[in-house]
Amino acid sequence: MGGPVIGVLVSGRGTNLQALLDAGLPVAAVAANRADAPALERARAAGVPTAAFPLAEFPDRDARDEAMAGWLAGREVELVVCAGYMHLLRPCFLERFAGRVVNTHPAPLPAFPGARPLEDVLAAGVAETAATVHWVDEGVDTGPVIRTEAVPVRPGDTVESLRRRVQAVEHRLLPAVVRELIAP
Repeated sequence: MGGPVIGVLVSGRGTNLQALLDAGLPVAAVAANRADAPALERARAAGVPTAAFPLAEFPDRDARDEAMAGWLAGREVELVVCAGYMHLLRPCFLERFAGRVVNTHPAPLPAFPGARPLEDVLAAGVAETAATVHWVDEGVDTGPVIRTEAVPVRPGDTVESLRRRVQAVEHRLLPAVVRELIAP
């Protein structure tokens, strides 16, 4: 597959990363903010270069994000996909990849931004959440939405049961959106 190569930012298990890999997308590099992120092992198993950028190893978040951006750029990354990356990106990173950073979020935006959207969805008592892919800007989940797909909230849902259903949609939606974004 031609077109831009993808860098993926991760913090956790890496199920969205796995969906990108399984879709055969050109993932050239995977970076994490945690050296123990299981997603790094998924990337290594697929033969994708990895690096960890723990905040404790840098003087501040700007220095960490600058180093991470440089590492990705050195691997010719053109599109950055945040796949469960749980830190806000600093302006220095966003400027380096201006207009080329996307994120997946397990709730409709702008209604339920932030780190605990499924808890917020359940507390609000709404009938549905969503898998949302959006552009990343300097705010907390404030970038323009690219695509969203509704996921019903069922009676008796817990955060985990709802998360499983949202992730099933994300694992299909994110690769589809990324494929469109890198198409010539």
